[in-house]
Amino acid sequence: MPLNYSKWDQLELSDDSDIEGHPNVDKRSLIRWKQRDIHEKRETRKHRIAYLGAQIDCNNVLLSRITEIAEKLAGVSSGDPAPPTVYFSRLVERLETQPSKECPPGNDPTKLEQTYDGMLLSLLRKVSEEAKNKVKGDNVPESEKEAKIGEDLAKRMAGHVKQLSETIKKDQKEMESEIKEQRKHITSDDLHEGFSSKYVPPKPAPPPVPGVTAAPKKTAKETKTEFETLNPEGVAAASSSAAQEDEEDIEGDDDDMDALPELTPSLEAFSKIPVKGYERSFEFIQQHRDVIVDGASDALLVAAFRAQQEGKKKYAKQCVHQSLLLQYCEKLGKDGVRVFFKKMIQGDPRAESVFENDVDNTYKHLEERVKIALAEQEEGKEQIQLVPENPDQTISFNVPDGPPPEDLRLEGPGTEGLDIEEVRKALQFRWDVFSAFPDYLQEALKSGQLAAVNKVLGEMDVSTAEMVVQNLDLAGILSFAEGGIRDETSKVKDAEPPAA
Repeated sequence: MPLNYSKWDQLELSDDSDIEGHPNVDKRSLIRWKQRDIHEKRETRKHRIAYLGAQIDCNNVLLSRITEIAEKLAGVSSGDPAPPTVYFSRLVERLETQPSKECPPGNDPTKLEQTYDGMLLSLLRKVSEEAKNKVKGDNVPESEKEAKIGEDLAKRMAGHVKQLSETIKKDQKEMESEIKEQRKHITSDDLHEGFSSKYVPPKPAPPPVPGVTAAPKKTAKETKTEFETLNPEGVAAASSSAAQEDEEDIEGDDDDMDALPELTPSLEAFSKIPVKGYERSFEFIQQHRDVIVDGASDALLVAAFRAQQEGKKKYAKQCVHQSLLLQYCEKLGKDGVRVFFKKMIQGDPRAESVFENDVDNTYKHLEERVKIALAEQEEGKEQIQLVPENPDQTISFNVPDGPPPEDLRLEGPGTEGLDIEEVRKALQFRWDVFSAFPDYLQEALKSGQLAAVNKVLGEMDVSTAEMVVQNLDLAGILSFAEGGIRDETSKVKDAEPPAA
């Protein structure tokens, strides 16, 4: 079978063993010159083909417009009583006043001469001037001048249609010749990848939500073989220690299972889709594979529970809706997502009724569970209360009426050795501590009732209540027995008679 080497004839080499050059010129220079000549001709041919293609496209657009004008001029001149110059003048006026910015690719639309209307306007002006000059040179009477100009316009536009058609055919023939010459030679532009086989591995399955462990894979049944041992007691001890380690691992796993599933960024965005927004939910699931993973519906229910506790009822119901949506898709099988959303988007009344009733019932159950949980939290809340150590002891409150007066007097037994300035500092500190308390605590202390003070302390956080009791004790306001320094200034002032 003979071999066909004709395809190698299209190779254009710059280095040929048969090349003949001048004896005074080295072969390397000749090879470089030939190579440069090949590349220059190739680039010139490429630019020429591009220029001819653009020229043909532009002329085709102009040809259709010129043909339309020529046909209208011929129709007006043959049958319409109105002079053809009227149509021609209106056309020129429109192109001058309202030109279109449509232009060939690469031209500047802001320049009139580079647009299609600008080119057409230039041609019409030239034709009009030539027609007027011809009529003027023929010494046509004034009464026949407009008719002659109209006939000449139609004739000249028809001539331009013929001339432009011939130009387009000539350019097309030349471009075909250039393309044929270009295809005679194999270049780097002709290189392309004929066949390629690439393996694209599938995307890995998204991980479960945080706080949820993946379901263990099913393992095949294993046959157990028992061996007779020489030291059964040692083997039993080793087995018991291994069993104990396994139990510790199971306990550790149980601790991990106690962690609640958390929302991922995708699930958080998914939970904000409004109720009954089935089309948006379907699009979101198609774009985010990590929505349908292990623990996603549980994470949404946990988010709904927390939102209901915070009083965000609308968001809680949205989370319940999206959680049940994922559960239904999972229960419907492998193609459950498509089946579920097909029924919901098409408005199947039976499917919508079942799903919406399930959402309402689940939300009501969640609402009741949140109420019970909040009540249990209130019952088991840690509080700080003031309680006497024994039934005979009473708790009283030395509430100051105001800052210590400037005229401070110490009266009564046991006050002889006290420094009046130290007493003033103590009374001022007591007043500063009391005035720093909130108003409702001040009112409870002024009432002098232990139950009222304990009620205010019970409504406070443990740390805040502890700080309040500590300040009451430091300032001497809290007293478990009568005694110490008491501010009786206001009482003394009330008892004194007014000055005469």
